[in-house]
Amino acid sequence: QVQLVESGGGLVQAGGSLRLSCVASGRTFSTYTMGWFRQAPEKEREFVAAINRSGGITNYADSVKGRFTISRANAKNTVYLQMTSLKSEDTAVYYCAMKTRSGGYGYPRLYDYWGQGTQVTVSS
Repeated sequence: QVQLVESGGGLVQAGGSLRLSCVASGRTFSTYTMGWFRQAPEKEREFVAAINRSGGITNYADSVKGRFTISRANAKNTVYLQMTSLKSEDTAVYYCAMKTRSGGYGYPRLYDYWGQGTQVTVSS
């Protein structure tokens, strides 16, 4: 049974920073690509960032490139999302997910395991 638990969300002013964490249990964390997605009210879930098993390859949505950094610590079964220069449009529930199916990084259907989400609110 895989469990993903996010933390680190909160309320921050525009231009500020937050770091999200996601701790995994139940599978060999280091053998899976991990991703972060977000969902704003009345919008579809969208890809934010992904990192491969070793941490050597990362991918980002254009909307966050240069502002967000995904990283992982396999010894701690943890994936992080460092968010800087936050904007009001970054407001959403952020989810970490474990990619279990082959294919591109950006498709939610390729991730079988999801956390409960953590709310990020950016005030302008």
